[in-house]
Amino acid sequence: MAKLRYCHVVAETQYLGRRIRHFRTAAGLTLAELGNAVGVVPSQLSLIENGRREPRLSLLTAIAARLGVEVMDLIEAEPPTGRDGLEVELERAQRSTVYRALGLPELRASRTMPDEVLASLVGLHRELDRQSRLAIATPEEARRANTSQRLRMQERDDYLPEIEDIGGADVAAAGHSSGALTHRTVGIMAERLGLEIVHVDDLPHSARCVLDLETGRIYIPLASIPGGHGLRSLALQAMAHVRLGHTAPTDYEDFLRQRQEASYYAAACLMPREATVAFLTRARDERDIAIEDLRDAFGVTHEAAALRFSNLATSQLGIRLHVLRVDGSGAVVKAYENDGLPLPVDVTGATEGQLVCRHWSARRAFIRRARTTEYYQYTDTPAGTFFESTQTGSTGSEEFSITLGVPYEESKWFRGRESRERAVSRCPDASCCRRPNADVAKAWKGKAWASPRVHAHIFSPLPQGTYPGVDDRELYAFLEAHRHDGRSDAAPEQSRS
Repeated sequence: MAKLRYCHVVAETQYLGRRIRHFRTAAGLTLAELGNAVGVVPSQLSLIENGRREPRLSLLTAIAARLGVEVMDLIEAEPPTGRDGLEVELERAQRSTVYRALGLPELRASRTMPDEVLASLVGLHRELDRQSRLAIATPEEARRANTSQRLRMQERDDYLPEIEDIGGADVAAAGHSSGALTHRTVGIMAERLGLEIVHVDDLPHSARCVLDLETGRIYIPLASIPGGHGLRSLALQAMAHVRLGHTAPTDYEDFLRQRQEASYYAAACLMPREATVAFLTRARDERDIAIEDLRDAFGVTHEAAALRFSNLATSQLGIRLHVLRVDGSGAVVKAYENDGLPLPVDVTGATEGQLVCRHWSARRAFIRRARTTEYYQYTDTPAGTFFESTQTGSTGSEEFSITLGVPYEESKWFRGRESRERAVSRCPDASCCRRPNADVAKAWKGKAWASPRVHAHIFSPLPQGTYPGVDDRELYAFLEAHRHDGRSDAAPEQSRS
């Protein structure tokens, strides 16, 4: 916690400088007089007061002694006056990318500027920032950013070695050597960052977990979230934002990048690279790679195991692949490929929300009566033949499927390769599975009417806030409600499933 608080103080150098100026003028001293007293030239002291230079602790101590105040009076992370706060906010706003993109000159708040003018300018900047956040929460921006993120990870074969190194080192430092990562070990990792994991039952409905840097708490639910969000993963993702030095996202693409990195860090901790690659290498040598085995060996969800396989398959094993999460209607929820699978895309290049071919394993697996085991299938496509294994699941209200696929020549390494299930897909040709039979369509034309089952989220904008998808009002109300909670309220990590 000391480290977190120190970083917060360092970030407020502008307030520090203004507090020095406030107490200097209150003491009736000029820059030259204070500078002579503490052994600093007036120009250097001016830089400190303007927030452009951070003073050494020894100098700060000398300044406080001459001004007759405590050091803590100078480093309080609050402006000395309301006007100082507005002036600092105006300076910061004019340095933002949103304002600079307008090409307008920077306006300094002079001493003669009336308070009401300054307040109006700050108000305009606040509204400009709010409007920009509305813009980044549009579905169009989300699709564009998702596409950019998918292509960026495709270029890197879904592998981020720098985060692999950090995650592996953190797990080792917590004393973990083999097997599934325990809740206790995750708690130790949090403590090493000055954080505490707290289980609550009143999280904002739009948030899976909340990280409170002020109190050093990670708030997570009492039980795992249906659909694959385990408690260990949620806590590790929150820790990742601290470990990787994330700040408030500047746009939706930055938000997605941070979320990707946080998820990757959690995966690298739950399934460390060396142990996972060793496990997969043995399975490959035995020609028996199976996501269900990887899942069980590390105590994670099927989706987490498939995604972790995609992180390491190409870079460590030389296997190209694709991974899909598809909902019960056949729409893509999440997709990655570097093996040439012709993903369905819209005019922007986005694949999320697009329907996959009815003949792909991701959809055919839903029509089975027995779904306890993986479904294996070979699929002929315009881009070649792929071997796929699919596992279906449910969030309680909706079905989904997780598919791992590889080009035909790579199927020799996988369990289920003896499958006799085979399908032919001509998509994106509409005649494959989207266009109805011409005779049947003609026979029924004008003789039927169907009421569509439209998902409400199609018409709903993304919740707008600092973190896209999270309601700021709910978030801050939650944090206020828990501000004074005792740290002893945390439920024991080892008792959670």
